[in-house]
Amino acid sequence: MEPIRGELITIDTLRADFAALGVREGMTLLVHSSFKSLGKWVAGGPVAVILALEQAVGDTGTIVVPTHSNDLSDPGGWENPPVPAEWWDTIREQMPPYDPDLTPLWHMGIIPELFRKQHGVKRSGHPHVSFAARGVNADLITDRHGLDYGLGEQSPLARIYEAEGWVLLLGVGHANNTSLHLAEYRADYPGKQETGSSAPMIVGGQRQWVRFRDIETDSGDFDKIGADFERTTGQVLRGNIAGATAMLMPQKALVDYAAGWIAENRR
Repeated sequence: MEPIRGELITIDTLRADFAALGVREGMTLLVHSSFKSLGKWVAGGPVAVILALEQAVGDTGTIVVPTHSNDLSDPGGWENPPVPAEWWDTIREQMPPYDPDLTPLWHMGIIPELFRKQHGVKRSGHPHVSFAARGVNADLITDRHGLDYGLGEQSPLARIYEAEGWVLLLGVGHANNTSLHLAEYRADYPGKQETGSSAPMIVGGQRQWVRFRDIETDSGDFDKIGADFERTTGQVLRGNIAGATAMLMPQKALVDYAAGWIAENRR
């Protein structure tokens, strides 16, 4: 077998890359990531990325990652794939309730899956769109995550906005940028629609299905919004983290711009 060739990626080289991009000590940093995008051999794998991020923001900073589990939902609405209708009642009866310590992530990647298990990490209580955080603002960001409108004003996204946090897109594009959902909640546009969902949860010590309100979100134009934000404001810092393309941007400016963009352009 041929030996691995090329540059060795370590915690130290990753930390240097984050600093060169613009990550600073004290930042509250919401990270969306694709470990595979690094494209090179990393000593320590995704754990090294997590540790490098934590070192980059230091003891006064906070790392936040999305830890969504949208599959913890009513089977009657499943489409990818659907399940037989005769299974629905059994699934509703047997599906384990949301547990911040146990419930796994759904299509979120290995970095947030490992991060949520680290000592000192706090995970919010929403059964579908939780976030995990570690650092000085962890409690502020994850506490009191409202069930209704889970990416809106009572969400970790709004707390990051208030903390003037930053968004890091590591090997992913604006389509993965959940902060743009906060802009959807804040914008008024003709096609905005209310919806509802449900999940099994523990309430008062008992397992029960809980219903909550939301809006129909749509990330189909997020790439366009992100590109226009970068072109118009010049506030997106670009660079490389190992072999991955990365973007760093202030979340408050992004959300404010996106709310206006959505109000003007969506129908």
